[in-house]
This record gives sequence, C-alpha cells and structure tokens, in this order.
Amino acid sequence: MDASVILPILKKKLAFLSGGKDRRSGLILTIPLCLEQTNMDELSVTLDYLLSIPSEKCKARGFTVIVGGRKSQWNVVKTVVLMLQNVVPAEVSLVCVVKPDEFWDEKVTHFCFWKEKDRLGFEVILVSANKLTRYIEPCQLTEEFGGSLTYDHMDWLNKRLVFEKFTKESTSLLDELALINNGSDKGNQQEKERSVDLNFLPSVDPETVLQTGHELLSELQQRRFNGSDGGVSWSPMDDELLAQPQVMKLLDSLREQYTRYQEVCRQRSKRTQLEEIQQKVMQVVNWLEGPGSEQLRAQWGIGDSIRASQALQQKHEEIESQHSEWFAVYVELNQQIAALLNAGDEEDLVELKSLQQQLSDVCYRQASQLEFRQNLLQAALEFHGVAQDLSQQLDGLLGMLCVDVAPADGASIQQTLKLLEEKLKSVDVGLQGLREKGQGLLDQISNQASWAYGKDVTIENKENVDHIQGVMEDMQLRKQRCEDMVDVRRLKMLQMVQLFKCEEDAAQAVEWLSELLDALLKTHTRLGDDAQETKVLLEKHRKFVDVAQSTYDYGRQLLQATVVLCQSLRCTSRSSGDTLPRLNRVWKQFTIASEERVHRLEMAIAFHSNAEKILQDCPEEPEAINDEEQFDEIEAVGKSLLDRLTVPVVYPDGTEQYFGSPSDMASTAEHIRDRMKLVSLKRQQLRHPEMVPTES
Repeated sequence: MDASVILPILKKKLAFLSGGKDRRSGLILTIPLCLEQTNMDELSVTLDYLLSIPSEKCKARGFTVIVGGRKSQWNVVKTVVLMLQNVVPAEVSLVCVVKPDEFWDEKVTHFCFWKEKDRLGFEVILVSANKLTRYIEPCQLTEEFGGSLTYDHMDWLNKRLVFEKFTKESTSLLDELALINNGSDKGNQQEKERSVDLNFLPSVDPETVLQTGHELLSELQQRRFNGSDGGVSWSPMDDELLAQPQVMKLLDSLREQYTRYQEVCRQRSKRTQLEEIQQKVMQVVNWLEGPGSEQLRAQWGIGDSIRASQALQQKHEEIESQHSEWFAVYVELNQQIAALLNAGDEEDLVELKSLQQQLSDVCYRQASQLEFRQNLLQAALEFHGVAQDLSQQLDGLLGMLCVDVAPADGASIQQTLKLLEEKLKSVDVGLQGLREKGQGLLDQISNQASWAYGKDVTIENKENVDHIQGVMEDMQLRKQRCEDMVDVRRLKMLQMVQLFKCEEDAAQAVEWLSELLDALLKTHTRLGDDAQETKVLLEKHRKFVDVAQSTYDYGRQLLQATVVLCQSLRCTSRSSGDTLPRLNRVWKQFTIASEERVHRLEMAIAFHSNAEKILQDCPEEPEAINDEEQFDEIEAVGKSLLDRLTVPVVYPDGTEQYFGSPSDMASTAEHIRDRMKLVSLKRQQLRHPEMVPTES
C-alpha cells in the first residue's frame, strides 16, 4: 500500500512511528487519541501501513504501543487495545495506556487488562504521563509525553511520499531502460532498429529520477547524524527501515542502465544525424533559392505614403518570419556540422565541409538581401513620415495665414507674429530634414542595382526615384508660397502694431492733457503778492501752456497717423473715433481755463503795478498821485479781480470748474483786499495831509 493512496488518512496522525525505541530496542508505536471520535477503520488502515514499513528484523524485537488516552473516553481506549490484538498481536510486546488522573478508577475495576494478558497476547498497563519514563527512556519519548524526542509528522509524511515515488519511478524506469538496452544488443540489424524505435524514449526523465534519488539519499544520510541533546534520533526512513540501502541500490542500478542507454542513443544519433543533416541542408538551400528568392523579387516598391510603406514593411516582416524559420534550421545545422567535424570520421569530413560551405553561402546571401530590403523600407517610412509632418506644418501655417488677423492689442499681434516666425522656421527645418532623408533614400535605391534578385530593376527604381523627387519639389513649392504669404502678413501685422501704438500714444496724450488741465485748476491758483511775482507767474503759465500745446499737437499727429494706417490696412480704427473728440474737448477746456488764468494774472499785474505806484512816495510826480481817477481805476480793477475769483470756469458743455479750493481763493482775495485798504488809506492821506496814520 502506498502512502499517496491513503494520504488524507495519514495526515490525521491517528498513529505514528516517532523513531523512538524501548529498552529492548523495540520500536515505539504511538496512538494519540483525541477528544473527537476516532474512526476505527481509518486507524486500522493507518496501523497496517505503519507496520508494513519496518523490516522483519525490527518487527522481531516487538513493538511498544503508547495509547494516549488522556483526551479520550474509556470505551474508545478499550476498543483500540482490543484492535491491536487483531492487527498486530505477534509484534506487540507492551501496551502503555496513558490515563487521565482519577478519571477511570471506577471503570477500571470492571475491566483489568492484566487479567487478559494471555488472551490478548501482550501486556497492558495503565500509567500516567509523568510515570511513563519508568518503562521508556525520556529521550525516546516525544514532547507530548514528557520526552525530548523531536518528531514532525508532516515532514515524515512528505519524506515518505518522496521515497515511495522514487521507488516506484526508478523501478519502472529500470524496466524500460533494460528493455531498450537489451533491444539494442540484438544481432539482427532490422530487429535492433525496430526494438530501439519502439522503446527509444523512457516514460520519465532518467536525469530527474537520478536527481531525486540523490537528494533523497543525501537527506537520509544527513538525518542519521541529526540527534537531539547529543543522542541519535531515529525516523521511519532510517537505515533500520531499509530506506537508505534500497535507495543506494536503486541508484546504482539506474546509473548502470542509464549509462548503457546513453551509449545506445549516441550510436543511433551518430548513424542518423548525417543523413538528417544532408536532407535538411538541401531543404534549406532549395527553399531559399526557390520560394524565398521569388518572394524578394516580387517586392521592389517603397510606397507613396506612411500607410503604404507600413503595409510593405508588414509584408516584408512576414517574409522575414518565413526566412527566420529556415535561418534557425541553418544555425542548428551549422552547429551540428561543426560538432561532427570536430569528432567525425575522416571519410565524412569532405562531404560535411562541402555541405557547410554551400549552406553558409546561400544563407548569407539571402540574409543580406533581406537586411537591405528592410533598411530601404525603413528609410522610405522615415521619408514619408517627415513628408507628412512637413505637410501638416505647411497646412497649419497656411491655415494661420488664411485667417484674418483681429488681435485685441499690440502685444497679441507681437505674440502672433512670433508664432508665425516660429512656424516658418519649423517648416525650414522640416524641409531640410526631408531633403536629407530623400537623398539618403535615393542613395540606397541607387545601390540596389548591385544586386537585384536576379532581375533588372531599372524601371521600378525610376518610379521610386520620380516619386521621391516629386515629393521634395512639391514641398519646396508649398513652402515658397507660404513664405510669400508670410511676408505679406508680416508687413500687415507690423502696420497693425504701429496702429495700436499710435492709438495708445494718442490716448496717453489725452491723459497727459487731462492731467495738465487738472494741475492748472488745482495748483495754479496764486496771483502773486506783487507785480514782479505776478509777471513771473504769468511767464511760467505761458510755458505751461506751451507744454500743453505740444501735447495736443502730438496727439493730433498720432491720430492723423492712425487714419493713414487704417486706410492702408483697410480697417476701421477702434479707438481714434472717440479719442479725437476727447482730445479736442480736453484741449478746449484747457484753453478756456488757461485764458481765464491769463486774464486773472494780467488783471493782477495791472492792480499790483498801479497800487505799487500809489503806495510808493514819488515827489517827482505829485500830479500823478493826486489824480483821483487813478485811485478809482485801482479800486475798480481790484473789485473786478475779486469778483472774477468767485466766478467758475464754464466749459462749452455747461459744466463749471473752480480754480483751486475755496481756502486758496479766500487767501488770494484777502491779500487783494489788504492791498486795496492800503491804497484807500493812501488816498485819505493825500486828501488830508494833517492826518497821521493810526497804528492798526
């Protein structure tokens, strides 16, 4: 019975041979009963298998059976003990029932095994686990019974499976090898060949079986010396169970038969290899010079597009794939021929060298043609790829040129112009790359005439050359047309940049003029403390007006330039339409405010000049000082000036704007009133000289 047949039962560990021995060197059989109900049929099968392992010599020493009843019921223990009478009555010398403490005392009184010794054929004792060492040494007991013997049931089971598998395979293999070897030794050649043919291959690999046997033997030899605590551990696959001698014997027989088998194979290989090589060489040569060459002759075009070139490449890969199969045969044949040349007989050397030379010449010539064709198609694919990319770039550039430019500002125009230049530069690079690829492809096509698969390829080459040159010329013409359109577009975009610049500068001029107007109204408020200061203010104001006039003229010139550019571009200026009215409106407001400022300064000069003449002591001109009309005029000018300070500047649209803040105007008016008071006081003094000015 093989362990593989009852493997599920053996995995349950219903019983086992731990490798331990009793004091009589008898084997210890352990039955570890558990809380679950034990299947007696499975236990019986397990015992039958375990007892079939030891040799007759080992069985003659008798078995000591340990029944672990600490976790089982009494009736189960009793059944197991009685089973031993039927399964192994002659081999059992002692049964140790490991009992639980104070559990079976009452039941044991009803059944005493020692009274049944004669009927059972062996002695049965009830013993607690801690007293089991009275009968068996601790080093021979497993850990569950208080001993130190190490036992791994699954490891034992795996090793047992390997041993049985090796035994079975090696025995079968020995029979097959003997049949093959005996058949090869028969005298009749026909009978020998038939025998060898029928049994030439064993059912299993001899090398694998030998390797398994060596590993198993190494494991068995190693286990003999792996004791625990200095002692020697025993296992069911040890020397005493005949495992190691049996494995060694099988290995010796296998090596002998396998050596003979290898010699048989070598002789047969030597007889048939030369014939097979001759046949295969002719097959390779005939195919390469026949169908293989014909396939290459039918392929000459390079395609007119990427898709066409890819289709031709795919077709060529299919041809290469077919050739690869024959080239693989060539490599194999070449190796075989080389091996035969190194170890062949003298009469075979000439023929082998001739076959090798013929095969090499044909294969190298065909491989060169395949490589050339592959390189040509790859170059064509790259050429068409560059042509397609260049065509797409030209289409994109043309599409960009066909769309009317409607940018929002000068910056976007600059960006668009930069993008246009970049695209044109990319087209130049692409065209240069196309020329390089095309010239390289033309050079390869011109070299095709050196070998032409045995045919004239002038016509086919001319078609390929015309196609390549036509593509390059077409791309050159398209590129030239795009360059011309780019020149026109560049000029237009530069004019648009100027247009936007003029519009922006004109708007800036309006802003500047508005700022000048704002400064005039808010900061140009002083009328001077005397005539000299007022004249200086008037001179500064005139220069200020000149700056404003220049700003206005600059804005007008820019707007005139936008009109000219719009006429050139045939477009409508988007900003000059409202910029000019704004410029004129601000300039009109500035002019009105400036004139008002001039009038006030001129009145202030007249007022201060006359007042200063009156207030100065001028005995040379007493008649002038005494002129009443002059005093009246000064008073009238002063009042007019005070009235003018309170009047706002009125623009043509009806809006009003005051000079400076109310406090600024109040300060100026106060200064004028003070001067008028001084003039009035002077007048009184002249009328009444006896009056002495009072301190104010």
